[in-house]
Amino acid sequence: MRILLTGASGFIGRHLLQALLAEGHQVVCAMRKPKSDSDPRITTIHADFANDTEQSTWLARLSGIDAVINTVGIFRESGSQTFERLHTETPRALFAACAESHEVQMVIQLSALGADHEAQTRYHLSKKAADDYLASLPVRAWIVQPSLVYGPEGASARAFRTLASMPFTLRFGSAPQLVQPIHIDDLVAAIAGLLRHRLTIPPEQGTAMRVPLVGPQAMPFTDYLAALRKAMGMGRLHVLPVRGPLARLAAKAGRLLPGALLDEDALSMLDRGNTGDPSLATRLIGHPPRPVSQFITNPGAERTRAKLGWLLPILRYSIAAVWILTAIVSYGLYPVEDSYALLARSGIPEALQPLMLYGAATFDLILGLGILFLGRRRWLWLAQLALIGFYTVVIAFKLPEFLLHPYGPLTKNLPMLAAIWLLYELEEK
Repeated sequence: MRILLTGASGFIGRHLLQALLAEGHQVVCAMRKPKSDSDPRITTIHADFANDTEQSTWLARLSGIDAVINTVGIFRESGSQTFERLHTETPRALFAACAESHEVQMVIQLSALGADHEAQTRYHLSKKAADDYLASLPVRAWIVQPSLVYGPEGASARAFRTLASMPFTLRFGSAPQLVQPIHIDDLVAAIAGLLRHRLTIPPEQGTAMRVPLVGPQAMPFTDYLAALRKAMGMGRLHVLPVRGPLARLAAKAGRLLPGALLDEDALSMLDRGNTGDPSLATRLIGHPPRPVSQFITNPGAERTRAKLGWLLPILRYSIAAVWILTAIVSYGLYPVEDSYALLARSGIPEALQPLMLYGAATFDLILGLGILFLGRRRWLWLAQLALIGFYTVVIAFKLPEFLLHPYGPLTKNLPMLAAIWLLYELEEK
């Protein structure tokens, strides 16, 4: 078949693309930033779900297309990337174009478990709105609803492995919080099987069928983390309960923290549960989905990466605190006259001492804030290495008592330099 795949550059889309090619299909990848591909089976076109909300826009892209698979989705809104646009308006335009096209034989919509009549969060409601619209159209459609999806490079999987590797984890709320994770390979195998077998849609479901894709076993979310921890070769997971008003307060605070996993909607969806019948997944894959105990295939490497997921932020924040506190102390908590005396002994003329003191303090403050708020920090680590190296050499020669001091104020720069070098080497380019 010739398949239009939206969200082809996303986590699920990338895996699904390879599965479709393995099945012998030709794939037209709709992407915000299309890249040329040497594989003749792949065609890339530009499509922006934040803006392509007109049916005519999509109809022009469906020439020669046999099937459409929509995998576009977000968990958090950002700028123009909203639930309304990406989950509802643009999918509706795409589905309407599919219904009008005389060539599209089937549509597969990647939705989410929980996007049903009990949906409460904006995430689930936006998915449900598109699902219901697709179900009302005269086009054969399968609405795929996975539980949590695990893949080694998936953002959520990385976050869950990190939580599982920490000395303890927090359990927010008192609901069972059941989940039924499915491995990404089983998810894409099920979708490929759906294209192959085209499950018969029961008459009472009209032209669309909802297909839950879940793992073999439902478990509390903290048990999922414990299973990941065990698969990484680590000991028992220690869980600290956070219940009642404190849990709700933490969820509200999470919305204010960029990159936080927990917010009010996430807690609401977790409390509701995320489970289903694995029989359809088993039928489509050809065997039962793999259990969580088989998710991790390289325990040593995953354990190291998981620990770095929380150890590196701690290291980064502690270095930021050093710069910020140094700036605050230099601004006046340490006697200014004593600071001027040290500058004089270092060879700084009296007229330049205020500029050097407050200029250096301001630069220290900028470094600390940059560590906290800049997205790209490789150049910042290099600047710190150079600055600390310069300070160390100058002080060693001009103020040698700090080099020989029993508290080691200067020699402690060595582990500081090593830590910053580590952060530089591990910073993503």
